[in-house]
Amino acid sequence: QVQLVESGGGLVQPGGSLRLSCVASGLTFSRYKMAWYRQAPGKERELVAGISSFGPFTDYAASVKGRFTISRDNAKTTAYLQMNSRKAAGTAVYLCNARSRDTSQAYWGRGTQVTVSE
Repeated sequence: QVQLVESGGGLVQPGGSLRLSCVASGLTFSRYKMAWYRQAPGKERELVAGISSFGPFTDYAASVKGRFTISRDNAKTTAYLQMNSRKAAGTAVYLCNARSRDTSQAYWGRGTQVTVSE
């Protein structure tokens, strides 16, 4: 059974930092591209950042480029999202996504809440 478990969310002040983690199990982690999405209240889910299966290639939403960093540790089957210089508009549930590089399989975590507030 595939599981993606996010952690690291919480309350952060504008300008602050958080590091999210996504631990994967039940799949061959190195054969999956990993991504972080977010969904704010009343808005559609949007892609925040993605990373290739072995990590050399990353891409970011324009709104977070230069402030967020996605990374992965295949030995620990974990993906990370370092978020710096948080903005109030960044309050959302952050979800981890794993997408197979070989098939159409994709999996989602349940998400972790990030709230940006004074």
